[in-house]
Amino acid sequence: MTTISNVSVGRRKTATARIYLLQGDGKFIINKKEAKDYLKSDARVDDALQPLKVTENLGNFDVKVNVSGGGIAGQVGAIKLGIARALVSKNEELRSVLRTNGFLTRDPRMVERKKYGQPKARKRFQFSKR
Repeated sequence: MTTISNVSVGRRKTATARIYLLQGDGKFIINKKEAKDYLKSDARVDDALQPLKVTENLGNFDVKVNVSGGGIAGQVGAIKLGIARALVSKNEELRSVLRTNGFLTRDPRMVERKKYGQPKARKRFQFSKR
């Protein structure tokens, strides 16, 4: 059994991903399932692994992920940020490469809350003059 070498957290919208980066041969497990089975699309798996591809570490690490909250797109974004942070804590020299590709920036966009007296966050009830 390999020891846990790196743990990091990534967030996007309401999704939170805990990333365990282990020395290995490139396995990618999300919530105890193969990544392809969990994300249901090769494009999403490729998107989540972008930080490893850019830094040319694709076959060097096993990635184990626990992700919760949000939808699939938010979860992929959280996984991507978590992998990038784990790579930087493992090797500080990768920071500039990941920063220039935008993988270390936390996307701050969240759903705006609904306000009272309105049907949605910004939509208002129809105004009637009379």
